[in-house]
Amino acid sequence: MADALSHRGPDDHGVWTDPASGVALGHRRLSILDLSPAGHQPMRSRSERFVIVFNGEIYNHLSIRQELSDAQPDHAWRGHSDTETLLAAIEAWGLAGALQRCVGMFALALWDQKERRLLLARDRCGEKPLYYGRQGRAFLFGSELKALQQHPAFRGRLNHGALALYLRHNYVPDPYCIYEDICKLPPGTWLQVDANGDAGELTSYWSAAQAIEASQAQPFRGDETTALMELERVMGDAVDGQMVADVPLGAFLSGGVDSSLIVALMQARSSRPVRTFTVGFSEAAYDESAYARAVAAHLRTEHTELTISPAQALAVIPRLPAMYDEPFADSSQIPTALICQLARSHVTVSLSGDAGDEVFGGYTRYLLAGRIWNTLGHIPKPLRRIAQRMARTLSPDEWDRRLQAAAPLLPRRWRGRRIGDRLHKAGDLFSADTRADVYRALVSHWSPPGSICLGAEEPRSQLAQLMETSRFRHFEEAMMFWDLMSYLPGDILVKVDRAAMAVSLETRVPMLDHRLIEFAWRLPLTMRIRNGQGKWLLRQLLYRHVPRQLIERPKMGFGVPIDSWLRGPLREWAETLLGETRLRSEGIFDPLTVRQKWQEHVEGRRNWAYHLWDVLMFQAWHESQRG
Repeated sequence: MADALSHRGPDDHGVWTDPASGVALGHRRLSILDLSPAGHQPMRSRSERFVIVFNGEIYNHLSIRQELSDAQPDHAWRGHSDTETLLAAIEAWGLAGALQRCVGMFALALWDQKERRLLLARDRCGEKPLYYGRQGRAFLFGSELKALQQHPAFRGRLNHGALALYLRHNYVPDPYCIYEDICKLPPGTWLQVDANGDAGELTSYWSAAQAIEASQAQPFRGDETTALMELERVMGDAVDGQMVADVPLGAFLSGGVDSSLIVALMQARSSRPVRTFTVGFSEAAYDESAYARAVAAHLRTEHTELTISPAQALAVIPRLPAMYDEPFADSSQIPTALICQLARSHVTVSLSGDAGDEVFGGYTRYLLAGRIWNTLGHIPKPLRRIAQRMARTLSPDEWDRRLQAAAPLLPRRWRGRRIGDRLHKAGDLFSADTRADVYRALVSHWSPPGSICLGAEEPRSQLAQLMETSRFRHFEEAMMFWDLMSYLPGDILVKVDRAAMAVSLETRVPMLDHRLIEFAWRLPLTMRIRNGQGKWLLRQLLYRHVPRQLIERPKMGFGVPIDSWLRGPLREWAETLLGETRLRSEGIFDPLTVRQKWQEHVEGRRNWAYHLWDVLMFQAWHESQRG
């Protein structure tokens, strides 16, 4: 099981067993802090009561160690690893007390020899993965599914409900897993398992919902200048802590607000040029490398840039099923894998600007959804129902043909091809009765998933519960919260962790320091979103380091032209996976629906790239599981 994770830890390995208790812990180590044998895992505590396997980093472990040393001056430390500090903290304060003091990212398993119980825990925001579940008489856990699959008790039966959720979101959300009887441990929680392998209730040691509620109960009262000073302090502390490493360290740089700010703060704290990495594409519409290059030149970083050809990008696709273990269909996984590969050839740790959008309101949909909801609110429901039916009376192709002659009279944003597609999407939104309905429509791919997934019933997700129970004055804040709880851990963090660890690269996300999240939620919304633009306060801080003209441009995202590739170089591959005979024999997807969308896409009549990529990534994963 541990050997299956050698990519996550190529530097060292270890196993600890207690045959009398039927417990075994395995570990693969990527050495970041304390490269000596004193950092070897599994590690036993000083009293030998606890044994731990730990993946991740505790950024403030030195201050925790000092607090422990002050309380116990005679404590003899074996080395200077954060794992040893964490074990001592657990002995002093218990698991919950230790975790609440930690600033970091991690997944861990702790065997308590005195109480004969196993404890599993995961970091606050879900940066590091942890799967677990009962398979027959065995209780299994690990950082990736490929470890669990090595155990002879592993059954690997497809969870059709999780598949339905995947088709809606393009990822399998926590706590579900694509396999039956296997779960993902939710962020900010720990789980106790007794000596018989029976799991208890999940216990939360940090809740984003509670933290946000507490932050909003104590709103920031200062002016914009004071807020900017506080943001620089809190972000500076986060970056400072995450620059600690005993190995080469760098950062991803796209030239956008978030990554540029992280690099600027790193460079301000470094006596040497920071190593920065960018991948560019030959397709101009997807290439941001020139912006990153300009920011790197201004900050005087040691910049490495790689221009990726379509052939290089396409070569990543066969590796994706093994890399992600579960079906995962965010197509930006392709450039993410390439930039991780580039960075790993120079450094062992890389910081990223992820989570700035969720924490400071950067996504375009936050503004779009608000405008849509405000517009819908002025249209009586009966008229909305009529408009929805009218939009659906004609196919998108028929709408395009009928409106072609009227194109010069339409608003500029409605001109061009696929007007019918836009009308159908607008029709979906006209049926929205609540703000949550608008958000759900904007983030859903296959809706409902039952239209394609045979015999599958979509289970009630954590996101569905949150959308019903959360109460926010501003729609934008509600969406930011929903993204923080679902899209961020389910998509963004999975995408980066698996791509990076596949090449033994550790990634760190300063924007997910919980102290920064709590500060951001104390701010009034106008300091995050202002004048139709997100991340307002982040931008003001960035402008202290980088000229405004190097940053201000339309948001591009980090994507690849999947739509055109499916009509070109990926067509044969896709046709094999989407063949009608194959779909019928497998009995998972409705072949007529899939084939219709495939033909419309190939012929250029519709752009079904997102929907088709969902199916293709499942098919590629499913094929890999069959060997």
